Amino acid sequence: MLHGFSTDEDDSSDEEIDGPPVDITKLPTIAKDDETVQKRLERAKKQPAVDRGVLYLGHLPHGFYEDQLKGYFSQFGNVTRLRISRNKKTGRSKHYGFLEFDSSSVAEIVAETMNNYLLMGHILHCKVIPKDEIHPELWVGANRKWRVVPMQRVARVKHNKLRTLEEQAKATKRLLRRQNDKKSKLEKLGISYNFDAVAYVCTTLANIRHCL
Repeated sequence: MLHGFSTDEDDSSDEEIDGPPVDITKLPTIAKDDETVQKRLERAKKQPAVDRGVLYLGHLPHGFYEDQLKGYFSQFGNVTRLRISRNKKTGRSKHYGFLEFDSSSVAEIVAETMNNYLLMGHILHCKVIPKDEIHPELWVGANRKWRVVPMQRVARVKHNKLRTLEEQAKATKRLLRRQNDKKSKLEKLGISYNFDAVAYVCTTLANIRHCL
């Protein structure tokens, strides 16, 4: 993460459940409503776009995801790339992201206009990221719609996969170690209890055939 472009408050929100997407058509269109912003954008767009401008956006509201981010900020100019930071395990938004405009001049106007802007009860943080501070991996996964990873199915497939004889031996050794640990704890409490020896059990048809 870029130094100075994230906060603990942003990171802590990834524990919250993503809500439904926001209807951005009901939000105010600053680029059309503010004449000063309109004129500045018109002048900026007439200038040759030498460099692209990258913005950091923090405190994004719930429901403000990739489609909403691009749709809303396109009112200012051409959005070339964007990426919302998400929890790698759950896919939930961390409520901050990065946006790239095809013009650095437009990006500067957006930053000045939207920084500390109250949007749906959230005060946005919007800053231009200097070129020399842009991390090479900043845009990894950019412009892709997030797809939730089916963690339960992945875990189920991993659990049911065919085990090798070596893996079965390790599993048996691990079970015996745990069993002995439990037995030792019970003995310390003055309880004498004999466990039946445990071993790796083939549960699926494929594993049973492999064990045979």
